[in-house]
Amino acid sequence: MALSSVALALVFALVSFAPGFAAAQDQTAGAYAGKQVKIIVGVGPGGSNSLYAESIARHIGRFLPGAPSVFVQHMPGANGLLAANYVSTKAARDGTEFAIVNRTTAVEPLLGNRNALFDSLKLTWLSSANVENSTCIAWGGARVEKFPDLLDRELVAGGTGPDALEVLFPRVLNRMMGTKYRIVSGYPGSPQVLLAMEKGEVEGFCGIGWTYLKMRKSDWVEQRKFNILFQMALARHPDLPDVPLIRDFARDDDERRILDFLLATQGMGRPFFAPPMESGAAALLRGAFARTLADPLYLQDAERTGLEVQAVSGEAVQTLVGGIYATPASLVERAKGLLAD
Repeated sequence: MALSSVALALVFALVSFAPGFAAAQDQTAGAYAGKQVKIIVGVGPGGSNSLYAESIARHIGRFLPGAPSVFVQHMPGANGLLAANYVSTKAARDGTEFAIVNRTTAVEPLLGNRNALFDSLKLTWLSSANVENSTCIAWGGARVEKFPDLLDRELVAGGTGPDALEVLFPRVLNRMMGTKYRIVSGYPGSPQVLLAMEKGEVEGFCGIGWTYLKMRKSDWVEQRKFNILFQMALARHPDLPDVPLIRDFARDDDERRILDFLLATQGMGRPFFAPPMESGAAALLRGAFARTLADPLYLQDAERTGLEVQAVSGEAVQTLVGGIYATPASLVERAKGLLAD
């Protein structure tokens, strides 16, 4: 199946989880008794990945046999590569350690990042807690108010590390479409980039989740302090039906295919994964995620926290990752050229 078909199917459908997990848990009763489960977060505290991990940690223990305690450990570094490398090479393979990292981390090996010491196809993808719509925004006082303005006027945008979406994607658009982004990187995380916008250090942020903005900057949303230039996703968010997708501005099919490839991971907005595991252990963890993300108590907790939940099964995430890695080599090479520093 072509990448775009896999990705679009996952974006437009919330995946139903297969029955039988309860029976599997009955067969492994007590498997987690007396153990601690660690959820590793590949970025620092305060961001959306951290909030999703903390919410899962408060509930998933109820759905694991033996009711283990669950805690969160932050392991920031290299835009999630430190955590992904740890999970792949050092984490316990008994279901007691798993992680959440930025969704784009999964494609780093495919793009030739030599610091990515993991094979995304061999990782055990457990679930995604939502489907992500990132946005490219500009502060209300900026000279750039909509996408066409970017072709004539510079926008100074903030970013974190060199491999972060908000650094790489503007670089691609500059080279492919002729936009005039100037990136100021090195901020520790999204909160610091948004603060820099407020202080006038930068004018924009090209890679901030719409859910995060609603949750953490509701006053900005209500007071219309920024303009959304476009959505970085394969489908428009229900809240933003009139905000264009970046692929709407593609000038030909090749540009659309490049953009679809680079944004395919939006279909696994908040991905959780474990090291390679035996099928029984993987099914147990996937089942626990399925039950957690459908649990009324969890959903109430998520709503109070401001988290959108659009559960995608581990099997579906595994399929999405496989589709990405099946992308024709010529397209991948072109994308690598656009992304190169």
